[in-house]
Amino acid sequence: MSEKYFAHETAVIDESCQIGNMTKIWHFSHIMSNSIIGEKCNLGQNVVVSPDVVLGNNVKVQNNVSIYTGVICEDDVFLGPSMVFTNVINPRSAINRKNEYLKTVIKKGASIGANATIVCGNDIGEYAFIGAGSVVTKTVKPFALVVGNPSRQIGWVSEYGHRLEFDGKGKAVCKESGQGYEIKENKVKRIS
Repeated sequence: MSEKYFAHETAVIDESCQIGNMTKIWHFSHIMSNSIIGEKCNLGQNVVVSPDVVLGNNVKVQNNVSIYTGVICEDDVFLGPSMVFTNVINPRSAINRKNEYLKTVIKKGASIGANATIVCGNDIGEYAFIGAGSVVTKTVKPFALVVGNPSRQIGWVSEYGHRLEFDGKGKAVCKESGQGYEIKENKVKRIS
């Protein structure tokens, strides 16, 4: 374990975890065995990181989030307050399904809003934006803006999280960064 991260005195960190430099772990959080947490992460209060979870660098986890086994968050992911992951499609109290955990990958730069639910096995693409309270039941494309229950795509966003408006030639510009984007065959990519 690194000695260069901060953990509040009420946080519990199990053995065999890897925690990167400059990461902060706040009140009443529990980091379970074999978890890997990158550098410059911030885990709010009452966060649970289950065994074998992987968080990249600069991941922001707000209060009251449980990240279950099978979840991988790449760099720069934002997990909003009280959002929820699942890890089994058909949980039953009397049936042990730990061998049925489904992998869920949250790609670089994606944001998940407060109280959203991500049903396991559905990956979230790079820089996608999941609106507050959404229930994601299928894979989300890179740069997609999705809302609702069940969630549906209503548009596209830039790396800075602003809604993109494409012109007749399939081009758009982020109003904050000035970065250009292109849409082709219902896929968005950043262009120079």
